[in-house]
Parts: sequence; C-alpha cells; structure tokens
Amino acid sequence: MTRILAVLLMALVPALAAAQESPEALVKRVSDEVLTIIKNDKDVQSGNMTKVAQLAEQKVLPHFDFERMTRLAVGKNWRDASDAQKKALEGEFRTLLVRTYSSSLAAYRNQVIEVKPGKTGAADKETVVKTAVVQQGGPAIPIDYSMEKTDSGWKVYDVVIDGASLVTTYRGTFNDQIQKGGVDGLIKSLKERNASGEPAKK
Repeated sequence: MTRILAVLLMALVPALAAAQESPEALVKRVSDEVLTIIKNDKDVQSGNMTKVAQLAEQKVLPHFDFERMTRLAVGKNWRDASDAQKKALEGEFRTLLVRTYSSSLAAYRNQVIEVKPGKTGAADKETVVKTAVVQQGGPAIPIDYSMEKTDSGWKVYDVVIDGASLVTTYRGTFNDQIQKGGVDGLIKSLKERNASGEPAKK
C-alpha cells in the first residue's frame, strides 16, 4: 500500500507543479524549451513541417484553450450553432492554428523571447502575459498572451501580435463567411483551406 501511495504521489507532482506555476513562468518555460529544440534540431531548422507541427503539438498547443478561442472567433454566431457544428468548428480552427503556429516556428532562427514581469495574483482567474520577440537588425515584436486559470493550469485563449488580436481578426473573416453560407459554409471553407495546404492567413 505504501509503495502504491508513493507512486501515486510521484505521478501527481508534475500536475501539481503545473497548476501552481505562474502564467509568466509557464510562458517562459515553454518558450525556452521550444527555442532550445529549434536550435538543436536540424530537421526543424531546415523547415521540415512535419517535425515543426509535432513540436507545436507536443510543447505549445496543450497550453491553449481551443474551445474558448473558437467561441470568441465565431462570436455571436456561436450560440446558434449546433453541438455538432461547434465540435466541427473547433476541430477545423485548431488545425488552422496548428498550421499558423507551425509556420511561425519554422521562421525562427536566432530570435530571443523576453517575458515581461507580471503582477498576477494567486486569486486571479485571468491575466495577460506580455512578451517580446527580439531579433537582430529589426524592432522587437510584442506578443501578448491572454490567459485563464483552469483546473489543469493556465491556458491561452487569445494572442495579440503587435497590437492585433488573433481571435478578433479571425472573427471578422468568420462573420463574413457565415453571412454568406451560414455556419456550415464556414466549416466547409475551413475544411477546404486546411485540406489544400494553403498558407495560413486571416
């Protein structure tokens, strides 16, 4: 019994650590891990998109709340969608974001990600983690992560790049597509874009 309890406690330690990790610490840890892999993996450096997508899936995307991101991007039309449509939208939007994030990772070379000090309190349920991508020969690019505290730790539900919100930008495009073809029209459009391998764009 003692041995079983010890094993269970050891299994719980990583989960407890993740739950107690501040959002700033989480963003810094994941950023450092990803950049280290990019610098040491020749396949990723050469633009092997399969490897890059695997990196995004394993290291980055588990920290995103895709249901909330999709709901925000679809906007007021979300409440009129059926459960099946919501599931389809979330799946296709997730695929689109995987490709978008993978394209960004593939472009990394010698950039440095600076995570700004935060003031997130223990009782806070939402926060914004401010970062900057510092690159040689160019201005730093501010990237802010809107995050919420969940039972499984902090999750990203929006990314603001140089002042432009990802979910807000997509919301305009999605609303136009829904007006033309309804929710099913948006799902069809996302499926076609994801299947075509078309460069991810908003």
